Amino acid sequence: MILIAIGANLPGPDGAPPIVTCRLAAQSLAELPGLRLTALSSWYASAPDPPSDQPDYVNGMARLAGQPEPAALLAALHAIEARAGRVRGAANAARTLDLDIIDCNGAVRDAPDPVLPHPRAHLRAFVLLPLREVAPDWVHPRLGLPVAELLKSKMRPGAPPPRAIPPASPTEPSPAPPRDPAGVRRSQPP
Repeated sequence: MILIAIGANLPGPDGAPPIVTCRLAAQSLAELPGLRLTALSSWYASAPDPPSDQPDYVNGMARLAGQPEPAALLAALHAIEARAGRVRGAANAARTLDLDIIDCNGAVRDAPDPVLPHPRAHLRAFVLLPLREVAPDWVHPRLGLPVAELLKSKMRPGAPPPRAIPPASPTEPSPAPPRDPAGVRRSQPP
């Protein structure tokens, strides 16, 4: 199972809002050679983390199947980001698109890039909430903790949780989607 976090908080190069950029990124993921998009989460809006005066982010999660080499997958994600106008700058800067490999078939590695699993995924509710939708039984490969437990520790009283964004069409995933008996979310890319 491959888990890719999708996020954006700036308009795309054509002026399209971040949600449109994220939907197009999901479509691009579905078109990557040798990979198959098996689930796409709902979209969520969340405040920047760490807190800043940036616009809110749109976040989601894609689940894919395949056996990519992690560095080649990272290069493919960077190409999708570049097409969406992503310019790499300071850490935690606002961006037109951010695609992060959260998990790549359970691999654990510190080098070379990408570090797997993503080194900060377990600290971010905006990653864990959509991840739980597409992989409710996921266990962090390094920590050995299930996503539900990780998410529970990130949802603090008084802290605003990510907010669900209503679907744009009847075929787009909606919050709390139905799952088949195996627990896999079935959806089509936007």
